Parts: sequence; C-alpha cells; structure tokens
Amino acid sequence: MNRKLQELEEKIGYCFQNKHLFRQALTHSSYANEHRQDHNSCNERLEFLGDAVLELSSSEFLYKKYQELPEGDLTKTRASIVCEPTLALCAGELNLGEYLLLGKGEEASGGRNRNSVVSDAMEALIGAIYLDGGFASAKEFVERFILNDVEHKKLFYDSKTILQEMVQSRDEGALTYELLKEEGPDHNKSFEVCAKIGGVEAGRGKGRTKKAAEQMAAYNVLLKLKKTERASEEKAGEPCT
Repeated sequence: MNRKLQELEEKIGYCFQNKHLFRQALTHSSYANEHRQDHNSCNERLEFLGDAVLELSSSEFLYKKYQELPEGDLTKTRASIVCEPTLALCAGELNLGEYLLLGKGEEASGGRNRNSVVSDAMEALIGAIYLDGGFASAKEFVERFILNDVEHKKLFYDSKTILQEMVQSRDEGALTYELLKEEGPDHNKSFEVCAKIGGVEAGRGKGRTKKAAEQMAAYNVLLKLKKTERASEEKAGEPCT
C-alpha cells in the first residue's frame, strides 16, 4: 500500500480492510477525469454518504451530551460543527489535503488547501469508514476528530458575531478588520488580516479568502480573551496569604 495512505491510517487510528474504498475517499473528481477513470471512482458518492453519517452521529452525540438544550439550539450547534469551514478546520488538523489525489489543474489552483475540497474529503472519509467498518467505527472517527472540542468548534463558527458582541458589551471601542497581506495569483490567493479593538491590534488570521481570514482572526482573539478570563478567574479563586 502507498506509504502516505499507511501514514494516514496510523494518524486516524483506523485500518481499512478495503483499501480501494480508502483510496476512493481521497480521490478528487479532477484526478478521476484526468486519468480517464469512471466518474464513480472519485469521492463524490462517498461524500454524499458520509454527510448523512456525520449528521446522524453528531445528532446523537449532541442529544446525549446536552440534555437540557431545546431542539433549536441543538440544530444550531450541529450546524456549527458540520459546516464547511469547521470541517475544513478539522481536516487541517489531520493535514488531510496532503493525502488527496488531485488533477494537475486542481493542484495548481491550490486545491489541497481549499475548504470545499478538504471538507468534502473529510465527509468522504467518514463514508468510507462506515462502509468498511460499520457505523460504530465511523462514529468513533467523528467523535475523535470532529466532535472532540464542541465548544471551540461553536466558537470558531460564530467567531465574528461572538467577538462583536463581546467587544460591544465591554465598551472598548469599535471592532475592525484590516487586510495586512494578499499573496498569490487570482486562482490561489492567501490573505492575512488583523482584528483591531479600539484601533489596537488584538489578533491575526490567515485564510484563502478575506472572509475566512477575518473569521480566523476573530477566533484567535476570542481564544486569547478566553484564556485571559480563565487566568483572572483562577487568580481570584486563590486563597489570600
């Protein structure tokens, strides 16, 4: 078996019985087209299946974990987890883009780092694990790599809105975003943005679009603020000497 595929198996902690399914999950339609393969040899059908498995497993997880939440809040939380940017974030933690089979054009246009490509591959991988090892195996993968930090996933999904509300409540000045850097050709751009509170830089973020960079900048600011809040709470709870 390809060494890179073996490396990915070790990373996800799952060994495929059907290696063809594993390879298919990582095969983008551009690669299949370029190599004149049957269209069903790409990962699109597995992505369709994985999407359903992800929705069911995340629904069950949230239903059991948040027993006091009403249906509307459960739905909103699930949406924050299964959306494209969050799945791309999870895929990035596995460096999933490195293992994809892409056509030359897709490769040249930055497909390995494109949210839509890696999030689709994440769902295809879930679908492949489901077919190969059953629902329990797929559910274990989802819980380990997607549902492993729900609060941070929710924070990431709503980062700009949450940060805006937090800044307004603290009355520390306006929240603004400034584009620091824009690199690469039109088909493969990279943006770096800084978030400012009251004109003072609070955090930075990078992304394939300006919007994605702003979201990441807001998320990084929130992580800093949450860390500061926790430190203050811990200090306040220390006994006086």
